[in-house]
Amino acid sequence: MPEHRLHPRYWPTWLLFGLLRAIVFLPYAAQRWLGAGLGTTLRIASPRRRRIAKLNIARCLPELDARAQRILVKKHFHALGLSFLETADAYWMPRARLRTLVEFSGLENLHAALALQRGLLLLTAHFTTLEIGGTFIHFEVPRLHAVYRPNRRALLDTLIKRGRERVAERAIARHDVRSILKSLKDRIPVWYAPDQGYRGAQSAMISFFGYPAPTTTATSRLARASGVPVLPFFAARLPGNRGYRLWIEPMLADFPSDDPVADTERLHRVLEQQIRRAPEQYLWSHDRFKIVPRGLAAAITFQQSAPG
Repeated sequence: MPEHRLHPRYWPTWLLFGLLRAIVFLPYAAQRWLGAGLGTTLRIASPRRRRIAKLNIARCLPELDARAQRILVKKHFHALGLSFLETADAYWMPRARLRTLVEFSGLENLHAALALQRGLLLLTAHFTTLEIGGTFIHFEVPRLHAVYRPNRRALLDTLIKRGRERVAERAIARHDVRSILKSLKDRIPVWYAPDQGYRGAQSAMISFFGYPAPTTTATSRLARASGVPVLPFFAARLPGNRGYRLWIEPMLADFPSDDPVADTERLHRVLEQQIRRAPEQYLWSHDRFKIVPRGLAAAITFQQSAPG
């Protein structure tokens, strides 16, 4: 590693990763307790993220009353705190120990897709279990490439990329479409999470829980250009320190169509179904919609006067 990355300005990053690596050796129940505490700290210390989570939950789950929404915000931040510790587990926990933490649902769907030997787009989303979910899918897909979002901090980017490459033979930057297509055409499964807000030539305003959200249509275009099937999968935490379930859905039939926007709408319906299975575990604190209707923002501002 270049010597300049030992500069004092990088010491906080090294300290953070050192602490996370040490936490891997704690019992799983202790990790869950620490993660929940970290999440509470994040909720209190980050009013902007807390407000974003409240707005997103109010918009997407209006059937919940104000009290239920506040409880869900708290649970979400607990899940967010857990995600930091789970990232450490994904990067450094012994594989044999990790394997004991997961049960699979729909494994036959994955085996059917792999049996086609055509390559595979393994589609997931930005749940707080994203990193550890990729580790779990790797148990059944030994050869795997992963798409990731590069970090502007050079050292952090290097460490995250190395962590992803523990399970992925190669980590590909999300803007490197040529390399993603090459992997798919070489019949290598690619792990891909396209659900965060995007703007650009290959994006559109797609309905998400009934509201337009800026979304990339790249999944449809990648599937069409490569000819590979698309298989959604999602990881969810189980209650009572029981570990995780990896939900593997069937391959998307008749996908892609001639309409990338309609295809992306369809993907959002799959995602919404999974969010309802474990609503606190979706990344509500991400600014998914970018633009908030004035009336909704005012309503949430009023709700913030209540404990949350």
